[in-house]
Amino acid sequence: MRIPISAETKVSRALPTDLLMLVVVVIWGVNFSVVKLALEQFPPLVFSALRFVLAVVALVPLLRLREGRQQLPPGQFWWLAVLGFIGNTLYQICFVFGLSLTTAANAALLVATTPALVALLGAAFGVERITRRMGWGIALAVLGVGLIVAGRGVTLAWHTVAGDALVLVATFCWAIYTLGVRKFGSEISSLRITTLTMFAGTPGLLLVGAPDLLRLDWTAIHAGGWMGLGYSAMFALVLAYLLWNTSVRVVGSARTAIYGCAVPIIAALVAWPVLGERPKPLQVAGAVLIVAGVLLTRRPATEPVAPVAAKLR
Repeated sequence: MRIPISAETKVSRALPTDLLMLVVVVIWGVNFSVVKLALEQFPPLVFSALRFVLAVVALVPLLRLREGRQQLPPGQFWWLAVLGFIGNTLYQICFVFGLSLTTAANAALLVATTPALVALLGAAFGVERITRRMGWGIALAVLGVGLIVAGRGVTLAWHTVAGDALVLVATFCWAIYTLGVRKFGSEISSLRITTLTMFAGTPGLLLVGAPDLLRLDWTAIHAGGWMGLGYSAMFALVLAYLLWNTSVRVVGSARTAIYGCAVPIIAALVAWPVLGERPKPLQVAGAVLIVAGVLLTRRPATEPVAPVAAKLR
């Protein structure tokens, strides 16, 4: 089912890509505190597996309703399956285990290199051209995240090396996923890409989380834990992934990835009243650099704008 061109044009004017990505930034920023509270009741691997199951349960009927049964171009199903395994299964497993072996500050700093990795890999594989302005913007934003993380304290020690390495692998997985979405162009809708890649990534998470799932005391999960799981599945996965994939296809992987640097700003603001983590002056300076970096990488006004809703069709 396709939206008429006139409707696509109206929606694209009402929902510019910058606004869509700001929604993603807020969702993922809030998600840090939500997940931290939910993990007090759920084992990490169980939480990851369950939220992906919920996301797939929501996405499959939505895809069927909006697009019906459609044949994928030859060979694309297996590419989507590989992309889902890398960007969902491997990413989640490496990040969860990596975070358990290193500090949260170290993990945040390594994840902050995602925009630079996306830009470098994209340029190396010819996915997109990185301008000098975008390069400066990415550098400023990554430096800003570094200042925010430095305010929490970064630890460089032998006992964190294994965890740091796993988080770095996770970061590469997300960069590859982002570039992979870009490579599909307009052949497949963002909704179909999101649904199929998430569907492909869920079995591996269920397999790894199975031992903890079997031991889980379901009666010990309170309403807050279920609400956190629901938010993390429906908003941080379903909605945010759809908007992320749409932005990648409309403005490119590098310009989309840079918004990830703004997530720590929202995360810090939310954690202040919710978790009692008060921002420090160094983190405020980092936030200013991030905003400056994002503004530098924004699409110039003279650049032609691709309809956002057309990619969602």
